[in-house]
Amino acid sequence: MKNLNAHRASTHDGGYALVALLALMSILALALVSAAPSLHQQNMREREKEAIFRGEEVAEAIAIYHRIKSAPPKSMQELLDGVSVGTKKIQILRPSAAIDPLSSTGEWRYIKRGDKELSDFQQKVMLYTQLRQLPMREQWMQPYYSGITGLADLREDEEAPCGENNSSNSSDGFIGVVSRNQCASILTYYGIERRDKWVFTPLFR
Repeated sequence: MKNLNAHRASTHDGGYALVALLALMSILALALVSAAPSLHQQNMREREKEAIFRGEEVAEAIAIYHRIKSAPPKSMQELLDGVSVGTKKIQILRPSAAIDPLSSTGEWRYIKRGDKELSDFQQKVMLYTQLRQLPMREQWMQPYYSGITGLADLREDEEAPCGENNSSNSSDGFIGVVSRNQCASILTYYGIERRDKWVFTPLFR
């Protein structure tokens, strides 16, 4: 009889232990589900920071290239190849900076003189910095500046499509790059909250 009672007590305790284990697993599952969006957002934030860092490296490489060659580069490969100064070859861009971490292809989209994205970005930077005219870093940049007489409110009113711009890059000289990722951003760049509107160019830095 004593053994039977002990067996019942053991079974009873085992049942409680199983219920407690299931409850603990449910709590852990809920915690993981609630943490998933936060982890995803943190991951995207880090990728955006990296995109800004790399984009600004590309902008600086464009400035160096133009300063030496007196013309903008026509491809990312020209920046990766570097420039010759006398008998020396100067590397001006790291290979990793030539890759956009936000797009599926890793390819930056080129921005050329006269592109609407360039003039829009110029206005947004002027609005963000509350300047009526942006200072020029170097004289060669002057032809690339848009003649803006009045500032428009260029806040993003339309919802970002959150796709990718798959248009091909032309072989014309480019003065900046943007991500092909069209999603709304977590970070802002000069107050801009859309990744494909962040123009990385030496003109407005």
